[in-house]
Amino acid sequence: MRLQMRDGSRKGSVIAGIRMPFIQSAGVLSYILLLVMRIPLSRNIGDAGMGLFAPAFEIFLLVTFLTSYSMAGAMTGVIRYRVKREQHKNARRVFGAVFTMDVLFSIVVAAGLVLASAKIADILVLEPASRMAILAAAPTIVFAAIIGTFRGYFSGYGLGTLSAHSQYIEKTAMIFCTLACSGTFYKYGNKVAALVQRKEYSFAYGALGAMVGVMLSQVITVIYLLAVYVLFSGATRGKAKEDNSKRAETRFSIQRNVLLSCLPTAIVAIFTNLFMLVDQRMFNYCMNRRVEELGEIRTAMWGAFYSKFAVLTGVAAAICLLSASSMTGRIKNAYDREEYRIMRERMGRAVGRLSMVAFPVAIYLAALAEAVVSCLFKGETEAVAPWIQKGAVVIVLCGFGFFFAQLLLKLHMLWELLISVLVSLAVHLLTAYLFVQKALLGADGVIYAMIAYFAVFAGLNFVFLSRNLKYRQSWLSGVAFPAAAAVVSGLAVMLIGRFMLEPAGAVVTIITGIVAGVFLDLTMLMVLRVIGEEELSRMPFGFFFIMFGKNIGVL
Repeated sequence: MRLQMRDGSRKGSVIAGIRMPFIQSAGVLSYILLLVMRIPLSRNIGDAGMGLFAPAFEIFLLVTFLTSYSMAGAMTGVIRYRVKREQHKNARRVFGAVFTMDVLFSIVVAAGLVLASAKIADILVLEPASRMAILAAAPTIVFAAIIGTFRGYFSGYGLGTLSAHSQYIEKTAMIFCTLACSGTFYKYGNKVAALVQRKEYSFAYGALGAMVGVMLSQVITVIYLLAVYVLFSGATRGKAKEDNSKRAETRFSIQRNVLLSCLPTAIVAIFTNLFMLVDQRMFNYCMNRRVEELGEIRTAMWGAFYSKFAVLTGVAAAICLLSASSMTGRIKNAYDREEYRIMRERMGRAVGRLSMVAFPVAIYLAALAEAVVSCLFKGETEAVAPWIQKGAVVIVLCGFGFFFAQLLLKLHMLWELLISVLVSLAVHLLTAYLFVQKALLGADGVIYAMIAYFAVFAGLNFVFLSRNLKYRQSWLSGVAFPAAAAVVSGLAVMLIGRFMLEPAGAVVTIITGIVAGVFLDLTMLMVLRVIGEEELSRMPFGFFFIMFGKNIGVL
């Protein structure tokens, strides 16, 4: 049905305008939900429980990047190609062949995970008590593979809305199931710990419950997608009667094509997320060497790093990415139409928009670190605020790095992206080895290694794009001026955070600091001619800043 028709034209376009960002940003928003989940979860099972949950969850994510995320993307392209040519029988064969391959592969990986769980816990992450959570990750991987094949099938038929909805259903179910199961298992673990006189059992069972909750969320999502598939399969069977397939594709050829299509994306996804698992191993090694100081509480320290520092910086970076990710599609469209001048203009605007969001977000989070940590978390949080202040630059680098990576991926520059990922990971491993395992800097060393990783990642991605697209960045208006405005407004936010926190409390300090910072930042951007009336008119409360700018003579 066409959206713009007679009286329903405006209504249809408004609905489409609301839905499209909601669907296009499903991946980033789902990632934010995944991070936010760790905040209440850490309250349920404690930092030590999060330290035991981390390796199981990271292994689950790494495997699903191949069996779910990358496989779904490859299936989408293969099925869409056949559907456009009305080869509906072959499209259904693709689904059957990939479903069988993906599920069998995930079963083999799950079986290997069960058999090697003790060695993974003892040797790979140096965390023996995490074995139960790793065991629970095994069946979860199988359900995630099923989810991936269904999403690829629906997206191939142009039903991306269903795939987006399933992501939100999955993450929402994950939050509720994980919190419910972790609390129940943690209480049982307390009884076991009291019986055997070993406190770590409480945290081990809490981590196990959290991973069981993740598994239940996958089961719920599979049931939803299976129900939709049953309803949708009737329509596809009707289309099969008008099939234009000249030959029936073999199962082997389908599986080979899909596997070759998904491998580059899978490798990129895995290697851009591998560092968290490697860092935990190095961190534990460092803490074991410093046993006289910190060795006994290493699990809780990593849990705090994983559920607090990683959450705040990750959510902030995702918000920055959201500000510009919607423009990648328009940049790609201009590139495909060979409208290179328009493409470069859109890329410049996207970089400028990202700069105007990323620099203030990073600086304000660092300035209000103590207030944010005290507002969101409980327990031992003294080390978290200094971690955020040292690692806030990760937010900017991560935002730019993944924005440029999205462009490389959309413009089919996979080799360049793969080189960037591998070089960045090599730099990260070397930096982490020197600072964490050799210098024994602990979490600070991990933060320095992350900064090195994202600096190289963002830099290489930008170089590849600039070289291939002949793009020249406007450094003053696009980067330097937004950064300067953020620094000036950040000084005011820092003063508010320092002098208001104790007398006014965390919530009032955060709200006051953000309002004052945004006001000063936008004022500086108007003074520096980075933004004008057109940009302000599209912002919330933009009319106020337009009126203010005209009154002070900068607009």
